[in-house]
Amino acid sequence: MSSNRPNDQIDGATKGGANDVAPSQRFSDVPSTLDIPVHIEQKNEDDDAEAVEIYLENLSDPNELCSLLEIERAAPTYWMSVALAYAKQSKTDYAIETLIRGRNAIQDNDSKGRLSIVSFLCWMYLWKCREAPRLASEGVLVSEAKTKEYYLQLAVSTLNDASRINPSFPPLFLARGVLYLLRASLQAPSKARAASGASVDSEKADLLRRALESFEDAIRVSRGKNMLAVMGKSRVLFSLGKYSEALAGYQEVLAKMPDFIDPDPRIGIGYCLWKLGFKEDAKVAWERSLEINHKSKIATVLIGLYYLDASSSTPIESPDFIRIYKKAMTEYIQKSFKLDSNFPLTCATFAGYFLSRKSFPNVDSLSNKAIQYTDLNVIASDGWYLLGRKEHHAGNLDRASDCYRRADDARGGAESGYLPAKFGTAQLLILQNDIGEAKLCLEKMVQHSRNYEATTLLGTLFAEEAFANEYTAPKEDKSAQRAIRLLESVRAAWKDSRNSHLPDATVLLNLARLYETEYPEKALQCLLQVEQLEIDRIAESEDHIGKKDKSGTQTALRNALRDFIPPQLTNNIGCFYFQANDYELAGEMFEAALSACMRLGEEDDDDDTDIDALITTISFNLGRSYEARDLTDQAIEVYERLLKHHDNYTDARTRLAYIKLCQSPQDKGPDSVAKLYEDNPTDPEVRALYGWYLGKVYSRRRPNSIAEDPELRHYKHTLQNHDKHDRYALVGMGTLYLQSAREMRRGTDQEKQKRSAMYSKAVEFFEKTLQLDPQNAYAAQGIAIALIEDKKDFQNALLIFLKVRDAIKDACVYVNLCHIYSEMRQYSKAIESCGVALSKEDKSNDPTILACLGRVWLNKGKADRDLNAYQMALECSQKALNAASEQVHLKFNVAFVQIQLATTMYSLSERQRSLQQLQDAAKGLEQAIAALDEIAAHPQCPYPKHDVDQRANMARNTLRKQLERAIASQKEYEEKNKEQLRAARERRQAELRRREEERQEALEKERERLARIKKEREEIAIRDRELAEKRVEEERVITAADMTTDSETGDKIKRKRKAPKTKGEKRPKNRSGKKGNADSEDADDEPLPKKRRLAKRESTKYKSAEIVADSDDDSVLQQTGLGLEKEYSPRSDRDSADEHDSDVGGVSDKTVEDEEPETGSRYRPQKQSRRTRIVDESDEDE
Repeated sequence: MSSNRPNDQIDGATKGGANDVAPSQRFSDVPSTLDIPVHIEQKNEDDDAEAVEIYLENLSDPNELCSLLEIERAAPTYWMSVALAYAKQSKTDYAIETLIRGRNAIQDNDSKGRLSIVSFLCWMYLWKCREAPRLASEGVLVSEAKTKEYYLQLAVSTLNDASRINPSFPPLFLARGVLYLLRASLQAPSKARAASGASVDSEKADLLRRALESFEDAIRVSRGKNMLAVMGKSRVLFSLGKYSEALAGYQEVLAKMPDFIDPDPRIGIGYCLWKLGFKEDAKVAWERSLEINHKSKIATVLIGLYYLDASSSTPIESPDFIRIYKKAMTEYIQKSFKLDSNFPLTCATFAGYFLSRKSFPNVDSLSNKAIQYTDLNVIASDGWYLLGRKEHHAGNLDRASDCYRRADDARGGAESGYLPAKFGTAQLLILQNDIGEAKLCLEKMVQHSRNYEATTLLGTLFAEEAFANEYTAPKEDKSAQRAIRLLESVRAAWKDSRNSHLPDATVLLNLARLYETEYPEKALQCLLQVEQLEIDRIAESEDHIGKKDKSGTQTALRNALRDFIPPQLTNNIGCFYFQANDYELAGEMFEAALSACMRLGEEDDDDDTDIDALITTISFNLGRSYEARDLTDQAIEVYERLLKHHDNYTDARTRLAYIKLCQSPQDKGPDSVAKLYEDNPTDPEVRALYGWYLGKVYSRRRPNSIAEDPELRHYKHTLQNHDKHDRYALVGMGTLYLQSAREMRRGTDQEKQKRSAMYSKAVEFFEKTLQLDPQNAYAAQGIAIALIEDKKDFQNALLIFLKVRDAIKDACVYVNLCHIYSEMRQYSKAIESCGVALSKEDKSNDPTILACLGRVWLNKGKADRDLNAYQMALECSQKALNAASEQVHLKFNVAFVQIQLATTMYSLSERQRSLQQLQDAAKGLEQAIAALDEIAAHPQCPYPKHDVDQRANMARNTLRKQLERAIASQKEYEEKNKEQLRAARERRQAELRRREEERQEALEKERERLARIKKEREEIAIRDRELAEKRVEEERVITAADMTTDSETGDKIKRKRKAPKTKGEKRPKNRSGKKGNADSEDADDEPLPKKRRLAKRESTKYKSAEIVADSDDDSVLQQTGLGLEKEYSPRSDRDSADEHDSDVGGVSDKTVEDEEPETGSRYRPQKQSRRTRIVDESDEDE
């Protein structure tokens, strides 16, 4: 829009500066003196009447002057002149008093004079209404207060009196329009507008429509010459939201009256442009207004508001913000305040500045001025809001709430209203601990406006509610999800380049805490972003600029500045790294946190932060990271150093006892655990460690009755006497019942029922644990195992295992998955799960996992009758035995696989096996028989000795003989079919050789074809290079022919060409009948008559260039250059032959390719054309 608007619509159609424009014309017709005629008895009729001269420059009390006018029965013009003089001196009350006495003094028969005075009095009331306060002062009755409404009623009454005298009096139309416009401006917005969604209240819109009709009547009566009426109409359109139409009206006024500055249409133009989104153009209009009238308070404050708006989109930390804000306040707002200290817009803006400076007395006085003297509800709303902020800061919550309510109501309240006032009300509700009402208020704001601050506060409230309900109602509470959604939307606003919102550490910390349980990786990212904010803040401070210069990389800078970051933040980041098994980074974070604690202890001894508690906690975390990295000595050193300062630190003692138990499981370890348990029998962590220790001690010699198990009795004691909700004890008891059920007999129905009851009891403990901790993966895993072993419910158990797999980063989960996949006959997935388990740390040679994998391969071999699967099962079983040779059951597994392999081998047909495979199976069978004999004689036989002996005897007596017969049969089969096998093998080899020869022959042909293509491409490339070189040489020749020598300087310059001849233009000739040079001075002005002949184009196979040299030309080479000036490709020659023929009269130039037919370029013969054209002699010369 700005590009289409003429400059004179803003600049006032003036080309000069401000001095070229006349000053304001208001009150310019008021004389400095006034001669009032007096009635004195005259002695001579010829004597002139006397008059009293009144000076109108500095008038005082109008009583004497009005008495004089009444006595002398002065004409209405004298009364109006005196009133205008008072108005010019801003003595509005004296002007009104003068007009009232004048109205009373005028006789009723002088209706014209009375109408003028009454209409003038109406304007004075309107002016007084602009200056009067909106509200009655304290101690003054509302009925007696002279407020804006009071003077507005007087103006209405006076206007009605004037209308009774002459309703068609032209000035009354303009007065009525201004009256309606002022009343609409003072009309308080109703809440019905917000409910209906209309942009303007119905009552206010009705008043504006009446004002529009009055202004249109004034324009019609004046035949479009009343520019004040046009401006009034534009003001109404602006109030109705029709900014484009209002802009056109203001521009019309400016175009017709460029020297009109009071009121200034440029102000209205700027308003409309601002509303239309052209803020820069609005500033230009206001600057032009200020340039014309340096004392324009409205233009000054509007430019200041422009710069304040610009500063709102600039980050506060940016130096541009300080520069722009300072320019707005000092150069414009302060100047406007000096011009008029009661101007409402300036007072409201200045009050906001003093509020930021906490100068509350100034805020109070300026805000009250803005409220009292403004005609606009929005400015009154700003004043009430600033008063509410002042009372809010002072702690007067009731008074602040009332001010916020008034500020909101001044802009419509309800869903529209004033967002800052609504936000302040929500803050007051939080201070009053009415969180529910505060959330309701904020939700309405977020729903209708998506306000950034409201979203942040609402998300924080939901986050606090989620933290409070974390352990009370985790399932039913949805506060955490709502808080995450709101705070994430705030976080997304930081990335929007259209906004100036900066990242907030509080929002990130709340998000990190919300993500801590279910999404630890997101929580870690939030904390890392907070750390980056802290590093950026510290790096920009003056105390650490040197560190920023010395650090070569970003990593080095981060490490150098971590000592100045709050240690709590660094410690939390380290804890998340530890949880993610990144122990190296976790240790670095704990060390940096310790360094920061040391710095805090040295710098600020009076800080309330408990430095010793921080050092103790972070040191323990550092020791745990050392343990995870197998730096046991360093971990022991850290724990012992902690115990020197705090000898009763139970966590450190627990870790030391655990380390000693792992290092010395026979002497020092048990003593340390027993001593720790004796000193701290009630500590839950100590009791958990002692229960784990009992499980390790009695793992190999469990009592026959589970009730006598020491570990179970310990857990039961913990639940009964210390904490009935101890989750470790509950999971431990469930695990013990699960193991006991697994070992129970299930031969009869009664035994099966007892076993199922034991599984049910184990499940009860796991379910109780999940009620206390829904995220406990170990309890969920126990339930899945019970479902498989008791109910054979593989599908539901598999779903549980898949969820547990994401929570427990341990090989046991994948082993369980291997078992369940094997039971479901999904052997590939089972083998894959075992492979993942073996890839875990220190699990590559785990005998249990290897034995499980061997079992899966064995089941796969049985199902598929696959000898390779049997071989893999045997290999895995032997690896497990090698890893734990003392385990008797692993030796049994190897023997069992060997027996199964021999049995399967015997059952196969002669074509499915070989003699060598049978001999290997027989050898393995002998090893299995020997192993079974050893296992049966072992004192710790894993199975009943009778069963082992029976299996060995079966292998010795039955399988051995079966394999012997199978070996003899296989030998006979292979001898009998030896010749057939040899012949088949030879035929197979011959067929393979033939296929190989055919393949080699095809490859050779393909290589020859590729070599031929490569050679042809090289030849084509050589030919193309030669053609390119020839073309470059010919272009050089053409360029040289187009150059000539300057007669003055001797330099080579480009030859000037003759201007092209237009259609119908006759070419001038010289006297010799030839075509003359364009630069020749001897050319004759009158051309000779032209001779015409028919030119017939000859048809040839190859096009040629017919060049006729002129005797007057400089050289034949120049004409040759003209013939070769246009160069084109061979394809264009073929496609555009007719076009070139028509350009040169049937004769075409030949290109480089045409002159070299031997290069291989091919052309289609041109079809002979029968067309002829008349060619004059000048064309023939060309």
